[in-house]
Amino acid sequence: MTLSRRDIDHVFERLRHGVVPERGLDTFAVRVERPRAEVGRLLDMAATGEGVYKFLRGGYGCGKTFMARLATLDAQARGFATAFVVVSDNDLHFHKFDDVYRKVLQELSTPTCPRGALADIMDRWVAKTEDALISGGLSEDAADFDEQVAERLKDDLHSRTGGKVPEDMVRVLRTVFELKQKSEVADATALLSWLGGSANVGASIKKAAGVKGEIQSRDALDYLRGAVEVVKMAGYKGLVIVIDEVETILRMRQDVRGKSLNGIRQIIDAASSFPGLFWIFTGTPEFFDTRRGVAGLAPLHERIHFMGTPQAASLRQAQLQLAPFKDAELRDVALRLRELYPAVDRNAMEGRLPTASIDAMIAEITAGFRGDVGVVPRQFLRTLVNAMDMIDEGVDLPATVPPVDEAALNEDERRLIEQRYPYDPEPEDEAGYSVEF
Repeated sequence: MTLSRRDIDHVFERLRHGVVPERGLDTFAVRVERPRAEVGRLLDMAATGEGVYKFLRGGYGCGKTFMARLATLDAQARGFATAFVVVSDNDLHFHKFDDVYRKVLQELSTPTCPRGALADIMDRWVAKTEDALISGGLSEDAADFDEQVAERLKDDLHSRTGGKVPEDMVRVLRTVFELKQKSEVADATALLSWLGGSANVGASIKKAAGVKGEIQSRDALDYLRGAVEVVKMAGYKGLVIVIDEVETILRMRQDVRGKSLNGIRQIIDAASSFPGLFWIFTGTPEFFDTRRGVAGLAPLHERIHFMGTPQAASLRQAQLQLAPFKDAELRDVALRLRELYPAVDRNAMEGRLPTASIDAMIAEITAGFRGDVGVVPRQFLRTLVNAMDMIDEGVDLPATVPPVDEAALNEDERRLIEQRYPYDPEPEDEAGYSVEF
């Protein structure tokens, strides 16, 4: 795979900040063939109209976010729209489906529109509808052409959802179309914001479409069903939604945790009634295996519990196990990134950063994490990219690899180094539960 200079710069800028890039992952991905093939199997099912889900399971540093990002790139390459949502205890409580819906619509992405793609998707749907009417013999110069288009939009949405789409959604979509035909783009954009879950749309704008208030949690999944069908009618195979870092739920209050876990249970129970929708969740073993998490909600645990061992388990079960990185795999990643780096002097880069130096870097950083190479990829990649930057700038590298800067550690890394729980235990947690270090 050949990357543009823009994409190469994106990869290294993201890695400098310890963040998984959104593009170019193919160029330095290792040991992803089997999990990638399983994701591909489910994408094939979604493309034929199935509603499916998968949970990516792995400890900190196993590459869950990387694999999830790669899944969205593969999905878009196969003709899907995608949305990548990170669970937050600030603005995303998973039991509030209006929160989930709003974040999904905000992060809606296509190859031509990387974020907030709802307007572009609707324009494509309208264009396809117009083309279908013209192909059926209707003249685009007919006096009632726009009315015919509006009626077809409504009828198709009702038909594709089995009549389960909220009428407010139908009215808003029709009004957006009519406003755009009158070149009232600002009002149309405001109404699309309301449809995307915004609570900041003026009453006068909503009145034009005959709606009041905002989308509520009890209705949000019906709106999502409508949105999935709009995506497909716009020409996409379906929609892939990633919910990343779902273990964040473990740090929430007990009542919020219980409701959020039950929300996930409701979503996967309803998955088959959302043709073309593929949910991907990422979480740590603590999220899945403790009573504070999935194991504490029997109906959810029964549906998705992990069978087997990390060394021997089917990839096709609900939880897909991702293994920790090994020294050789980190070295492979480093060599691929060294080759990809846009160095001014390629010989200097390879001469001053030989494989032996990369191995020493892995060993030094691993030592800071109690010898566990499986949890170091983020900090290792930051250190590696910094070394390549120094070489490219003509700066002398230090004689030894600098120790990991504690100020640069995130909460998970700090807890791992200090051998603490991934979250603060509470009295109701499972007695005797211990974290493996």
